[in-house]
Amino acid sequence: MSTLSKNVIEKLYHKEKLSAAEVAKKLNTTVWSVLGFMVRNEIPRRTFREANEIFFQNQPLTFFIKKNLTLKERELKIAGIFLYWAEGGKPSKIHRNWTVDLANSDPKMISLFLKFLREICRINEGKLSVQLYCYANQDVEELKRYWAKVTKIPKEKFIKPYVRQDFKPYGRKMQYGLVHIRYCDKKLLFQIDDWIKEYCKKFKIMIK
Repeated sequence: MSTLSKNVIEKLYHKEKLSAAEVAKKLNTTVWSVLGFMVRNEIPRRTFREANEIFFQNQPLTFFIKKNLTLKERELKIAGIFLYWAEGGKPSKIHRNWTVDLANSDPKMISLFLKFLREICRINEGKLSVQLYCYANQDVEELKRYWAKVTKIPKEKFIKPYVRQDFKPYGRKMQYGLVHIRYCDKKLLFQIDDWIKEYCKKFKIMIK
């Protein structure tokens, strides 16, 4: 116990943001020794919120934003940002939304957004998923095949579709249904949201 130092533990735990277990490993002791030392020396523990924030920040990226864009790539980036602003799900504690999620029935719009994700954000393809939204009088498997071809995402990555029963035989409907393109990464959602905020600031769109 005499080998532990308050200054050292405070530096590792509070400044370098290491966990108690990581501090213990670094100092070649047990986590219980570190926690006990912190209690006796009145070194405050992190709140649950602070611990979650540090855990989030330490998660490795699953995407790698492309730098040094060509003119065409800059246009693609702008198009992707504004498309998501109009049609995408925004970060929300109330609705517990931390996933990049764009929904639309226009195959060209879906293709453009995926091009943005793949070429500008350079995402991990394996984290993409699709949810089909359609009506009960439509052929779900045929629609899946159609969207798999449009998105170049295999049907195995299509999650359980949402099928509405309240269709009207002669009413207006979406020919190919609607799809949600999802990428489960909170950091990418925040990055896109930051880009949107930058444009708001640039054009002085400030609404309280």
